[in-house]
Amino acid sequence: MPVEPLSQKEIEDRLAELPGWSLEGDRLSRSYRLGSHFAATAMVIHIAQVQEELNHHSDLTLGYDTVSLSVHTHSAGGAVTELDVELARRVAALAPGHGAA
Repeated sequence: MPVEPLSQKEIEDRLAELPGWSLEGDRLSRSYRLGSHFAATAMVIHIAQVQEELNHHSDLTLGYDTVSLSVHTHSAGGAVTELDVELARRVAALAPGHGAA
């Protein structure tokens, strides 16, 4: 079953429930700052596990003490879908456990 793109209003509504996340171009994006490089690396591994569970993968960047994500759905023509929102929700839920701000 194909994943349908969300409307601009639907995206705005979903983002209201995801503090720190934003729409940048055609992607949902968020950066997190952590206490150390090790903590950031651990968070990347945790995010990778979630992405495998969802079979949906973001552009994921590890900096010294930062983790950045950017996601959209290729199979929906590069639009934002509920799958992107679910990934963002899951990452938002795991971030505090890594001390991410």
